[in-house]
Amino acid sequence: MMLCEWKSFSTDAETYTLEAFEETIGDEFEAMMFKDNESIPSYIWTVNYVIIVKKYSKVLTDISFEKIPRNPVCE
Repeated sequence: MMLCEWKSFSTDAETYTLEAFEETIGDEFEAMMFKDNESIPSYIWTVNYVIIVKKYSKVLTDISFEKIPRNPVCE
């Protein structure tokens, strides 16, 4: 499901509001995608990046963000 409005989500350690997310990433939110009724998004788009949200624990709900430039400049 693609959302163009922020939907807050939580891990075992932190709750991500729009303000907390933008401060963590350092960029402005644009959209997010949830897969299969998951409570944590799989992808988040910002003005300059596509953020891949990676779960890295099977026991705890813990995530990391991988930032990929949206429009890389090739020379």
